[in-house]
Amino acid sequence: MQITKKRYYTPEEYLELEEVADYKSEYIDGQIIPMVGGTANHNRISLNLSAALNFVFRQQDYEVFMGDVRLWIFQKRTYTYPDVMILAGEPEFFNNRKDIILNPQIIVEVLSKSTKGYDREDKFQAYRTISTFQEYLLIDQTRIHIDQFSKTGKKQWTLREYDEEDEAIALVTVPFEISLQDLYNKVKFEPVESEGESIDVEGLR
Repeated sequence: MQITKKRYYTPEEYLELEEVADYKSEYIDGQIIPMVGGTANHNRISLNLSAALNFVFRQQDYEVFMGDVRLWIFQKRTYTYPDVMILAGEPEFFNNRKDIILNPQIIVEVLSKSTKGYDREDKFQAYRTISTFQEYLLIDQTRIHIDQFSKTGKKQWTLREYDEEDEAIALVTVPFEISLQDLYNKVKFEPVESEGESIDVEGLR
């Protein structure tokens, strides 16, 4: 792809290219990385969560942004597009640009096969340099599984896992809870192999 041929780009060059690009890309310390296209399951999960958050927060001082708003991570010189961001209070915008956020409190990523390792490791490490960042959700789109990381102190995080369809996730740093049935509503899981037989796992209703 043309925008990745140059070895190094300044953040300003990246933003100029991103304005006219036909697809979204991330910027990581001089490199422009085209993003993988989303799946139907990815979209369903992001919408289910965002819709529930918006409803609960309609009278509260929190705001929800989805994947079209960039996040600038100053210490890592990174621009990225989190799937969902939750902010407390007023959003802080970079250089008064209304499409670049600086102060998320909670970040949610819906995992894909090609990016799940990056989301768990390097991206999480970058997110932890943001002073307002307190909680991280990693949602699997191929099975019922969520990892919830919450900050408990300086350089200290706890992990809770969810993998039962009758469970509910309660966020630690904001007043919000959603059942896994609602989170995975209309999600269609691919067939899985078990003991030599093909089993069609239906999406939750």
